[in-house]
Amino acid sequence: MPDQAPAGAAPIAQLLPMVIFPLAIFYILVWRPHTKARKEQEQMLKNLKKNDTVVTSGGLFGTIVNVKAESITLRVDDNVRVEVESSAIARVVKPKGQGTAGATTEKRT
Repeated sequence: MPDQAPAGAAPIAQLLPMVIFPLAIFYILVWRPHTKARKEQEQMLKNLKKNDTVVTSGGLFGTIVNVKAESITLRVDDNVRVEVESSAIARVVKPKGQGTAGATTEKRT
């Protein structure tokens, strides 16, 4: 009886790397960074307090006057207050004067 050729690898074993590698790449490049950014955003929203200067997702700068469970009241000018949803806060702005207290100004002639 002639020698028979060895049977090929199971189709599932051939398909397994073609499924696992794209999923692993998706997790590393998309899912993990998105989860990290979402957690940082949630932490920032929890730590908002009165007199913080913030920027909304629409680009509006304002100072927090009141923090409620579902909304935040911002002062955008002397007599202008805007109530926005807390999820609309994009970031907290650091004051410009921080870290430059000892700086001197030059006088140009």
